Amino acid sequence: MNLDQYLPILLFILVGMVVGIAPQVLGYILGPNRPNSAKNSPYECGFEAFGDARMKFDVRYYLVAILFILFDLEIAFLFPWAISLRDVGALGFWSVMVFLGVLVVGFIYEWKKGALDWE
Repeated sequence: MNLDQYLPILLFILVGMVVGIAPQVLGYILGPNRPNSAKNSPYECGFEAFGDARMKFDVRYYLVAILFILFDLEIAFLFPWAISLRDVGALGFWSVMVFLGVLVVGFIYEWKKGALDWE
């Protein structure tokens, strides 16, 4: 096994670490450091905090986020299929049609359940 083949990978990792760490170190060394009570306070929004920091959010926020991720990732599977459509033949085509059918049924189900309604 020749270790010279791994030199580009090692260089890639080292350059990535330098690009990621060097600006942070330079900012820490060269940046101004003038702390005061306002900068060190936990809230810098211009007014005193009100309410509990652990307030409850409506579950619809999470539901919409999960649905977005689900359908977004499922649609991402269509790109490789579209590129290799000529190679996969009829079986590949009908497999993806079943896949899209399941997605459409799921979307219609979520729509009918009201998961996409924002009140």
